[in-house]
Amino acid sequence: MNQAGEQLQRLLAVMARLRDPLHGCPWDLEQTFASIVPYTIEEAYEVADAVAQGSPAALRDELGDLLFQVVFQARLAQERGWFDFAAVIGAIHDKLVRRHPHVFAGVALAREELARSWEAHKARERAAADGEAQAGALSGVPRSLPALLRATKLSGRAARVGFDWTLAAQVRAKVLEELGEVDAAVLAAGDGTGSDDAVSEELGDLLFAVVNWCRHLAVEPEGALRAANDKFERRFARMESLARDRGEVLAQLSPQAWDTLWNEAKLNGG
Repeated sequence: MNQAGEQLQRLLAVMARLRDPLHGCPWDLEQTFASIVPYTIEEAYEVADAVAQGSPAALRDELGDLLFQVVFQARLAQERGWFDFAAVIGAIHDKLVRRHPHVFAGVALAREELARSWEAHKARERAAADGEAQAGALSGVPRSLPALLRATKLSGRAARVGFDWTLAAQVRAKVLEELGEVDAAVLAAGDGTGSDDAVSEELGDLLFAVVNWCRHLAVEPEGALRAANDKFERRFARMESLARDRGEVLAQLSPQAWDTLWNEAKLNGG
C-alpha cells in the first residue's frame, strides 16, 4: 500500500472510532446525513477561499476538511448498509473513465467536441437514473445549490438544447427589459395596485437575466459576485479607517460625506 492509501486507511479508522457506539464522540454520534450537509457546503466554500488566498497550506488543510465530510457521509451510509467509502471511490473512478472516452477508450474527439461529449454522457446517466420518460434537459440540477449557481446551470442546460439567445447584446436587451418590469412593479406596489411579491418576482427575473448575460460574456457569475463582495468589503474597511483618522462617527455622516469617503477609498487602494 502506498503512502496515500495508508493515510486514507488511518482517516477511515478515525472516522470509525468517532462513530463507535460505546467509545465514540457524542457529537459525531448525533449527526445524520442532513445535519452534516451544512458543514459540507461550508467546507467547499472554504476550499474556494483558500484558492483565492493562494495559500498552499490553507488549501491543503481545507481540502482535508472537505475530504473528511465525504468520509463522514460514507460512514453514515456504511452503517445503514447502503455503500462504503470504497464504493464512493469506485463510482467516481468508473464515471470519469466513462466520461473520458477520448482518454481511456481511444475515441478521437476535437477540443470543441469535449464539452458536448461530456454533457451527452451526463444526459445518458440522468436518463438511466430517472427513467427515459422523466429525464428532461434540466433534470438533475440540485435544488439545494446556491441560487446563483443553480441559475447558471439551468440556463446553460437550456442553451445546450437550443433555448438561448444568439448574441450577448440580445441578453443585454433582456436585462434592460426586466429592469423596466422591476420599475413598473415597484411603482404599482407604491400606489397600491401591485404587491411586494410582484416586486420580488420581477427582481428574480432580472437576476436570472443577468446570469444569462454573464454566461454569454464568458463570465462566471459566482466568481464575479464574490470578487465584488471582496471589493466592497475592502473599500468599506478603507472608509472606516479614513473616518477614524479624522475623528468622524460613521453613523453620523451625511450622504454627501459617505459619498466623499467612498470616492477616496476607491482612489486609495480600494
